[in-house]
Amino acid sequence: MGWSTFPLSLTVVLLLLRSPTVFSSSGDDDFTASLYADFLHCLENRTQSSSPDLSQLLYSQSNSSYAAALQSYARNRRFTSSSSVTASSKPLLILAPTHHSHVSAAVLCSRDLGLHLRTRSGGHDYEGVSYASQSNEPFIVLDTFNFRSIDVDVAGESAWVESGAILGELYYRISEKSSVLGFPAGICPTVGVGGHFSGGGYGNMIRKFGLSVDHITDARIVDVEGRVLDRASMGEDLFWAIRGGGGASFGVILTYKVNLVSVPSTVTVFRVEKTLEQNATDLVYRWQHVAPATDNGLFMRLLLQPITSRTRKGEKTIRASVLAQFLGDADRLVSIMAGEFPELGLRKEDCMEMSWIESAVWWGFKNRTTREALLDRTPESLNFLKRKSDYVQVPITRPGLESLWAKMIELGKVGLVFNAYGGAMAEVPSSETPFPHRAGNLFKIQYSISWGQESPEMETNYLNQIRSLHSFMTPFVSKDPRRAYLNYRDLDIGVAQNGKDIYGNDSVYGVKYFVGNFERLVGVKTVVDPMNFFRNEQSIPTLPRKPSK
Repeated sequence: MGWSTFPLSLTVVLLLLRSPTVFSSSGDDDFTASLYADFLHCLENRTQSSSPDLSQLLYSQSNSSYAAALQSYARNRRFTSSSSVTASSKPLLILAPTHHSHVSAAVLCSRDLGLHLRTRSGGHDYEGVSYASQSNEPFIVLDTFNFRSIDVDVAGESAWVESGAILGELYYRISEKSSVLGFPAGICPTVGVGGHFSGGGYGNMIRKFGLSVDHITDARIVDVEGRVLDRASMGEDLFWAIRGGGGASFGVILTYKVNLVSVPSTVTVFRVEKTLEQNATDLVYRWQHVAPATDNGLFMRLLLQPITSRTRKGEKTIRASVLAQFLGDADRLVSIMAGEFPELGLRKEDCMEMSWIESAVWWGFKNRTTREALLDRTPESLNFLKRKSDYVQVPITRPGLESLWAKMIELGKVGLVFNAYGGAMAEVPSSETPFPHRAGNLFKIQYSISWGQESPEMETNYLNQIRSLHSFMTPFVSKDPRRAYLNYRDLDIGVAQNGKDIYGNDSVYGVKYFVGNFERLVGVKTVVDPMNFFRNEQSIPTLPRKPSK
């Protein structure tokens, strides 16, 4: 099937004639109304007759509910603040489909009207590419928050999960049906399933069960021709690509089928903190050796943050916090730590035993304890933020750590999160899914900085801080390529240029995210979306088209 032939309207002609800059700055109410009417008319023509009133699901910039619709699932205030938002960075339309046929129609209508389409599930993309644009291309947002159905099959130990569901809802629905089943995914309950799964998906059971994508057995996706495909009809190459290669490069993912995992009746969590004055350097040095190699049922996350010293007036120090989850009881955990990690000084009174679903609440919330909190789609806080990532393959020496402490204290605010790998992560071949960071990686680093006040000067300062620390870490992290994690999206490492076939530019970030799997992803993309309709600032590119003879 080729490009559709929906009759050209005045809106299409204007889109074709105007440059992106002129178009995006026009603010013409008549044009907005015309675009809305044309898109709505196209949707109605292409959608099942039993659908609800589509005008109630479609928002234009002149609609009184547009701002609320845009901001309701925007989790980084950098991309919704008055100082950063421009006419060209905002979607012209937002569609909140309630039926899968709406998605098929939206894809075809976007093509017909010359619009770019971006898909949003939970809105946690760190660079906001699911709802904001840096390319000046006219676009719409397809917001999947209404797609939150979760069908748990306890007997089959599986579940179908729609892409607009959040992780907290998935965990809660599993716990409604079973106390001995769980799923390995992230600790933030408001993250959307669609983006989390399609980028890999990791959490506190990563060392026991691997990534979320390691447990996906089927999916349904709308392709560039508006067809709804499952695993059998999409083929194994596309099914491989959407399990860690970023689903938004290939289509609109509607739902996933996943295998659930067995969890014990008792899990144990703890948090232990030490500062430099309490020998945190020894703790961090030893953590690098223990955390990736210990019992597979134990996940230890290490947080590093510059703080004001409580014992040395007027001085700064580094606080090292170990947050952990063990799939077992506290007695066994304390015994393991006493033998492998005495520097931690773990005591039984530091530990809390609970069910798996209770641990999901413990990780996800500061001040809430009931499992119903997992159903809340509103984050506890909403900040301006920037994140970056790295992978460490050789332990950082003590002198290296001491130089890191000095740099963090000098900069003042940037924090680091070390997430241990090993275990099941080292057992899955790097080419099994697009996510390549498996054996040979001790831990992943997340660089983190957040602030609550809208201020261009503050933003410049904090962005400079995190970039400076990332540069400082060059000797300590992976090389050739310097690896990065797709779900910690970072536009600093490279961007595509307005969706053009500039394969060399795209490969800069593509190789960092996917290493040796990037070429296969490009091949799949070229076959399933040869015109590069599904694109964003860091999407998978197509191979350059051969000139026609």
